[in-house]
Amino acid sequence: MLLTLLALGLVAAVLALSVGAREVARRHRAARSLRRATRRAPISYDPGRERRAEQRARQLLRSCVNEEEWGMYRDLGFIRVEGRRLPHGLRAKDEGAAPYAYLVYPHKPIVAYVPGSGRLLSEYCVEFPDLTGDGAGSRLPASDDVLAKWMALTSDESRVIGQANMHLVGRQLDPARVRRDLWRLSEWERRRGAALGASKP
Repeated sequence: MLLTLLALGLVAAVLALSVGAREVARRHRAARSLRRATRRAPISYDPGRERRAEQRARQLLRSCVNEEEWGMYRDLGFIRVEGRRLPHGLRAKDEGAAPYAYLVYPHKPIVAYVPGSGRLLSEYCVEFPDLTGDGAGSRLPASDDVLAKWMALTSDESRVIGQANMHLVGRQLDPARVRRDLWRLSEWERRRGAALGASKP
């Protein structure tokens, strides 16, 4: 009788261990599958999110820059910012005009040039990543990128230019495209000047 009870106890213990081991293995597989599924699960994509972010960024940009700069960005896709410090070796021919200026493009280098002659000086690579941490990506909306560069240049030009990677124009931007943009800018200013002149009594 005692041997029978011991045998039954041993069988029950073996069965309990077997069932427990299977349950542990099942839970381990379930946890591993959940980890894999979580890792592979795509971030839900909202196709309108980027468009809404850009609309908000455009509203913010418009509220910060003047009417001429806003019109320039709206019509041409870039903003001109006049330089305040004179680069080494560059002399201003006309004291009333800025000796150099920048073209500020979204997600492209800032281009320095001489307004009077159109001579291209340099490209300045600066980046303002999106640090919101929402998992949407690391690039700011286009208008926010332009606003960040505009704010940096108008508030602390020397620091921005001093910390940027400088290259000759052509490293990232096609010089022919920049010259075409300068021509577009001059035409835009001519039409704007004519429209303002015609509106005056």
